[in-house]
Amino acid sequence: MKAVLLDADSLGDDIDLTPLREQLDSLDVHPTSTTAEARARLDGADVAIVNKVVLDADTLNALPSLKHICVLATGTNNIDMEVARQRGIRVDNVSAYGTASVAQHTLMLILALATRLPQYTSDVAEGRWGESPFFCMMGHPTVQLEGKHLVLVGQGELGSRVASLAEAFGMRVTFSARPGNEANDHRPALAELLPEADVVSLHCPLTEHSRHLINADNLARMKAGALLVNCARGGVIDEEAALAALRDGRLAGLAVDVLPVEPPRDGHALIDALNETPRLNLLVTPHSAWITPEARQNIVRLTAENLQNA
Repeated sequence: MKAVLLDADSLGDDIDLTPLREQLDSLDVHPTSTTAEARARLDGADVAIVNKVVLDADTLNALPSLKHICVLATGTNNIDMEVARQRGIRVDNVSAYGTASVAQHTLMLILALATRLPQYTSDVAEGRWGESPFFCMMGHPTVQLEGKHLVLVGQGELGSRVASLAEAFGMRVTFSARPGNEANDHRPALAELLPEADVVSLHCPLTEHSRHLINADNLARMKAGALLVNCARGGVIDEEAALAALRDGRLAGLAVDVLPVEPPRDGHALIDALNETPRLNLLVTPHSAWITPEARQNIVRLTAENLQNA
């Protein structure tokens, strides 16, 4: 069985591909591929192993030998699933590979916002600690997480792991109803929970119901001093509205690991705002919540299992 890995760089150069090779007769590895390059590279291959390269209808129809697509991610939106179904091409993805990694990153962002880490590190770097009249600085009010209310959107594996970590800090955790299914869900609607939430953390997929779930209206419902964290998908929050709320002091802290367009080659308002003076309680990380070596190696292990079970 011949396989082609189209975008190995998305896994990193420290990952062992041996589990894949053990399931295959041959494996051609390419660091990156465009869709056009993928068509040529997959010619004669039985299996395509891909993370983000788009395999559209024209590409799939040009590959009569292709029988199996292994996606190195949970999302399959880069694959024309309807054409794959029509052609009898099996498509497997991987899930729950980075639960510990993403949950850890989420708590890091919450802790950093609660302790005003962006602002205090900026003050220290600019010499303000040395100018303090006494031994410490107290210019930015911090938040003790114990006893605070965390509202989570998404009660899947990720949201549940974040909940368990937050509870270890003594936080009270509530899950909101699934966006778009409030009428049939026993959990409270997000709009009902926002006025009492101290921290809101998002772990839901991006759908027609969750796009701009955190918009100007919902931001207005949040209590002053609340923190907002998005480790889900770019577009779940209206970043412009969230930034306005942060600047106005209606939101006490904002952290995102995702943006609507990645990488943001044309920039983004949140990235520009990182350099504002005085510094905002704002963190933007480069979709790096999932990138621990353990999580990336899990992707290879789970993909090898998909190959074995095909």
